[in-house]
Amino acid sequence: MSGTARGLADAIARQAVAASLDSPAVHGADWRQAIVDTVNADGTVTTTDDVVARRIGRYVSAAPGDLIVISVSGSGQWLALGRLATGAGGWTMLPLASGWTAHSLFYTPAYRLNGDGTATLCGLAETTAALPAGATVATLPTEARPAKRVRVTVEIAGGVIGVMTILTTGAITLDDPTAAIPGAGSSKFAEYDAFGSYRLL
Repeated sequence: MSGTARGLADAIARQAVAASLDSPAVHGADWRQAIVDTVNADGTVTTTDDVVARRIGRYVSAAPGDLIVISVSGSGQWLALGRLATGAGGWTMLPLASGWTAHSLFYTPAYRLNGDGTATLCGLAETTAALPAGATVATLPTEARPAKRVRVTVEIAGGVIGVMTILTTGAITLDDPTAAIPGAGSSKFAEYDAFGSYRLL
């Protein structure tokens, strides 16, 4: 088959696949949006309208409910290019533990999933409640939890240094203070920016 004939055959195949999908999804000439229904063990996802698409290497930590972009390849097969960003700049608010609030002079605590298999945290929260060592200060949703623990050094309060740890359960804790943590009425901090980006897998 000549190159021109092969190109025409591929174009017809793409049109046939697109025409077979009865969906009001937003789309372009050879791509559209879809919602993940199931994540399959063979590296594919199945969408809520029964399209099976192979994930590209950058689309990691796929989960049901992901709003993704899928595209038809030259062979007429669907590829899952990755999830679409949510919120402003792809940041999602971080669920803080009871008693913690975002500090008004810093970014609101949030997380973002990156396309390279990492996640990023930002922001600073504070509390004036009593803070026992090992207290949970926030809990990440499943999609942003690392496969192994991640730990950084932070300032918990004025003159008190400790560590902040992300557990595989998603709990983010403050622990190992270098001095007694001030009691109720004094400000204590959770510095989410300190993590920067961390591996998910």
